Amino acid sequence: MKTLTAAAIAWPLLLASVVWARQDGSLPLWTTAVYIVGSKICHQIADRSFHTNGVQWPVCARCAGLYLAAPIGAVVAILARRRPRLWGAAAWPIFIVAAAPTIVTLAIEWPGLGSPSNLTRALAALPLGAAIAFLIVRAAGGRREAIR
Repeated sequence: MKTLTAAAIAWPLLLASVVWARQDGSLPLWTTAVYIVGSKICHQIADRSFHTNGVQWPVCARCAGLYLAAPIGAVVAILARRRPRLWGAAAWPIFIVAAAPTIVTLAIEWPGLGSPSNLTRALAALPLGAAIAFLIVRAAGGRREAIR
């Protein structure tokens, strides 16, 4: 549990450090490695990504929202071990409620009804990122029914 929580905290910090390290226009090799890893989990479309001082983030806005919220969900999972009601809650309702904002943005995008802003995509993904991390850390904590 602690390792997963540390990873949930470290990954968004690493993403931010990559953007910071490229501010001067240099492309350190380690930052390129992070962009390559990011490309395996994200489409990295420039128009759907945040840019800071002209540097595109290693993941799109929606993924950024997921990863920025993950530390919160992971920490809550650790703290929830002392609260049986939250710790023992069924996973599917948590997941469905948390996914709803992202599903709404996708339901608008995919049929071409509109194009939510990057900020909207990121904000909609926050609950889902926290819920996924919460459920993963909870499952890793030995809760057999964690994913029921």
